[in-house]
Amino acid sequence: MTKKKKTAKNPSTVARPLKNYYSNAVRSEAGPLLWISGQVAIDKAGKLVGEGDLRKQAVQVLENIRAILSESGAAMSDIVKVTVYVTDIRAFNDIADIREKYFPEDGPASVICEVSALAWPEFMIEIEAVAVVD
Repeated sequence: MTKKKKTAKNPSTVARPLKNYYSNAVRSEAGPLLWISGQVAIDKAGKLVGEGDLRKQAVQVLENIRAILSESGAAMSDIVKVTVYVTDIRAFNDIADIREKYFPEDGPASVICEVSALAWPEFMIEIEAVAVVD
């Protein structure tokens, strides 16, 4: 059995998270952390995925994160914190179902914020993450 690397914390002294795919806080065991730079909707060949399509871009971003984690022997469930940057805050609801597929339980601590632009004008979403790794 794999030792659980993190524990979601949602104390009764504060409101429940606004979405099921994140937690108010996450406690992790001391150990190595993997800091994942902001990932955007570029595939491994360097090509933009989902121009003008937030949902396709969100999937590509999360798949990039999954690939980076896998290379380090970790999984999406090992992520303790994500910061999501979007060019339209409607993404908060528009991609909620996608995020729930990647974080079905004990989601990471999370923030989402609207920004005026990302590195390329075609990018609609960027996500950075921190994960506990062995």
